[in-house]
Amino acid sequence: MSLLVVGLSHRSAPVSVLERAALNADAQVKLLQDTVAAEPASEAAVLATCNRIELYADVDKFHAGVAELSTLLAQHSGVGLEELTPYLYVHYEDRAVHHLFSVACGLDSMVVGEGQILGQIKDALARAQDLHSAGRLLNDLFQQALRVGKRAHSETGIDRAGQSLVTFGLEQLARGGDVQQWARGKRALVIGAGSMSSLAAATLARAGVAEIVVANRTFDRAERLAEILMEGDDTDVAARAVPMESVPAELTRADVTVSCTGATGLVLTAESVAEAIGGRTPAPAAAPGEDGPGAPGARSAAGAQREGASAAGSEDGCPLDLSAVQGTAGFSVLGEAAVAGMAAADLEQHAAWVDNGSVGGDRRAAGGTARPGQTGTLDPAADTDAIAALAATVATVGRIPERRRPEPVEEPQRPEPVLFLLDLAMPRDIDAAVHRLAGVRLVDIESLAEASAGAPMAADVDQVRRIVSDEVAAFGAALRAAHITPTVVALRTMAADVVAGEIARLDGRLPGLDDKHRAEITQTVRRVVDKLLHAPTVRVKQLAAEPGGAGYADALRTLFDLDPETVAAVSRAEDSTTEKDRGPA
Repeated sequence: MSLLVVGLSHRSAPVSVLERAALNADAQVKLLQDTVAAEPASEAAVLATCNRIELYADVDKFHAGVAELSTLLAQHSGVGLEELTPYLYVHYEDRAVHHLFSVACGLDSMVVGEGQILGQIKDALARAQDLHSAGRLLNDLFQQALRVGKRAHSETGIDRAGQSLVTFGLEQLARGGDVQQWARGKRALVIGAGSMSSLAAATLARAGVAEIVVANRTFDRAERLAEILMEGDDTDVAARAVPMESVPAELTRADVTVSCTGATGLVLTAESVAEAIGGRTPAPAAAPGEDGPGAPGARSAAGAQREGASAAGSEDGCPLDLSAVQGTAGFSVLGEAAVAGMAAADLEQHAAWVDNGSVGGDRRAAGGTARPGQTGTLDPAADTDAIAALAATVATVGRIPERRRPEPVEEPQRPEPVLFLLDLAMPRDIDAAVHRLAGVRLVDIESLAEASAGAPMAADVDQVRRIVSDEVAAFGAALRAAHITPTVVALRTMAADVVAGEIARLDGRLPGLDDKHRAEITQTVRRVVDKLLHAPTVRVKQLAAEPGGAGYADALRTLFDLDPETVAAVSRAEDSTTEKDRGPA
């Protein structure tokens, strides 16, 4: 049997795909049940977080396992296999172990070094154990992954490489400022009472918010979380629980809202958020010196330039009406902008005027600005050449293409946010359209992924990678050695049976042998057998632990003519003992 993982994460798939492929608790249970029921897999575990979905399995065939696991992921996620396949990754044997250990250490997290993934791995193992889908391999693998993750956090400074997703999200809301200073005195609304929401509530409490309101579909869980927040020794925050129906009302009072539920649809729509901030967002103030866009006498700089361009064209005696020319600063009425859109006959007439007219060498460009590249005066010859070059295209085009510069559009200044929203759910709880609302700042999984892409990596990451490599090698060696253990046990069992048979035969030949001598002879024979078997069995375990050592078990069975069923029976007995002695994750 071999370890296989098929999955997708924020590194391989866009958030929109992860959002659609997200698995709720019931879907995860069904996926596990269907996986172990499938032919290639004997064990299965699902690691589903807000930014990854991974299916681990012990399979007997690689290609069949990949095909089956991919199909099952597609079926239970609701995303078609053809659409999902380009975003899937596959890890096998040692690479699969390396991947899970890296995930446990936070190396594969959106925020490098975050420790919340350890709790999610623990939950994945507990779920697989409850459903009896995790056998000896996956139980050992996930337990070891938890130990490796804890070792990485205790022996290195990987925590300095990043924070939890909650802390990182709050930092983004504070625009990189001090979170405690930003959060002090604010009223917070936390939607959901799961592990992520609880972490968010605790983080906000430590940051110094004045009040936390917890809303959850199961009111008892919201109430329990509020009690825990109130009982905390390191915080002084007022906390209370409300039913989900009270969220719209509480949203009108909240300064910051964190949402992380298991809902399949939106919890907060753009309309509900807009209603919640109604009256809280001040109207944008007019710029100094302006009477407003509709005030009498208000005129844009571009409009003045257009008037100047028209006046310049008519006063210079141009035979054409240039009043329609939308000249902008930086273009001469003699140049390319002035003739944009002219027909061929008009162009010739205009060119003749430019060529024959006595134009002052120091005349300024329309609107009072010289063209780019000029030092303050116009060159009529250059304008004539430009018009002549443009005329060459008239035969085929018929008109000079419009090349005018667009008028600059001033973006209205967005008011300071009055409501900060952090969406940590997958699929999302808060409508992405909220990004466009004035007075609201929304940070969600997608924006967190963009913000963390360029985050600096701590030097401790290299040390964690070395830890992962060492642990992968040790786990692989232990796993390979474990494969030969049933064979060694079967060999020693066979040797014990041989000793017992020979002692019984001795009793038949020497019936008068007293107990003392019989015991001495039995012990001597056993020591001889043990000494003969000791060196070969120790050496074969060492060889089997090395890469490529799987064949030594077969060699041992062949050399000593061991019954394969006896070896299999030992394996089943060991698995049964492991299952019985297995404690909580």
